Amino acid sequence: MEIDIGNALDSAATPGVSRDAFRRLDERVAHAHERIERGRADEEHGYAALNLPENVDPDPIREAVEPFPDVDSVLTVGIGGSSLGAATLSAALESDVDAYALDNVDPTHATKLLDSLDLSRTVVHVVSRSGTTAETLANFLVVRGAMEREGTDWSERTLVTTGPEGNLRGLAERHDLPVLDAPGGVPGRFSVLSSVALPVAALLGHDLDALLDGAAREADALSGSLFESPAYAYGATSYALAERGWTVNAMMPYAESLETFAEWFAQLWAESLGKEGLGQLPARALGATDQHSQLQLYRAGPRNAMVSLVRPRERPELSIPETDLEGLSYLSEHDLGSVLDAEFEATEASLAAAGRPSVRIEIDRVDERSIGRLLYGMEAATVLAGELYGIETFTQPAVEWGKNAARGLLGAGQSEEAEAVREKDRLVVD
Repeated sequence: MEIDIGNALDSAATPGVSRDAFRRLDERVAHAHERIERGRADEEHGYAALNLPENVDPDPIREAVEPFPDVDSVLTVGIGGSSLGAATLSAALESDVDAYALDNVDPTHATKLLDSLDLSRTVVHVVSRSGTTAETLANFLVVRGAMEREGTDWSERTLVTTGPEGNLRGLAERHDLPVLDAPGGVPGRFSVLSSVALPVAALLGHDLDALLDGAAREADALSGSLFESPAYAYGATSYALAERGWTVNAMMPYAESLETFAEWFAQLWAESLGKEGLGQLPARALGATDQHSQLQLYRAGPRNAMVSLVRPRERPELSIPETDLEGLSYLSEHDLGSVLDAEFEATEASLAAAGRPSVRIEIDRVDERSIGRLLYGMEAATVLAGELYGIETFTQPAVEWGKNAARGLLGAGQSEEAEAVREKDRLVVD
């Protein structure tokens, strides 16, 4: 992974970050790196996520998926970090097996999806660290009921990843389901390189060793300087720009297969850094599609958005046929990849011409090793940014408030949060 922060400098962005400011910030990065390394060494909650590439043994994951023959599709039942990692891997990497997710409790979507699947040839991966997540367990009960109605033995098609206790662990033990342990000390949004997402990658036939090796290479690149670590360069630059008023971070990959990566990044960045009035609002865009929509705002709207441009250096070739259409003959000299690269560079230059900051993120290609590096790099960047902000990166109190409110409204005990919902002011326009 390579990071180019040149268009975040004050020579390109107004306001941007001067070279002197980066050098001063680098002193803070060195101190933050020392704190991160202590946390990793002690396996502290959250910091332990950055040890996953070296701590995860892929063999039990491969063994857990062995009992499932005749797999046409894999269905992840989870929410947030329990599903987005698997969705990112399956969208990025090609496979003959289809991958889907039930990560929302929308009855219309759930009905349509389950009706479209041959459940007798579908493997269900249920993921809940606590084993009590209401949305996940509700969806799983719906899936189990659909399998029973179809005459499929759900216990023969279900794999579980969960913590040591909870309803899901009890169910797995009672029905002798294959079960993997969720990693300890790792928040869900940091768990993609673990038993939370890697079982789906294994079922889809992806190379787990290459994914973990790519992540380990990025871990080896972490150092006490943003000028030596791509991950820290990204985290420190995003922080520095946010401090200068660029409080939106638009993640814009130039590859269809990385569109879900932008969704994964949005949860990681928002849930980790949105504390105490700090952080950046993550936006999701897709190049070159959103050059024709969102770019208008990022270039000419409020001066509050940095754009993170992601692209692979290598792509498949797809030539553009010759045409006799007037004014379009120049296109036949190129392939679609070179057109996409031109769009990427034009967007970057367009933002700089308007004094708007961007950061270029490049990977070698969209394969297991490069995806492992990218995902680990963004996790490390998030942890560094949290240290620079001085916040609790690995907690999510605002999310927990909403969970407590929902459980109370559904009758799972009383809660102050549920009462606050019931007492809301109303001003109805009919």
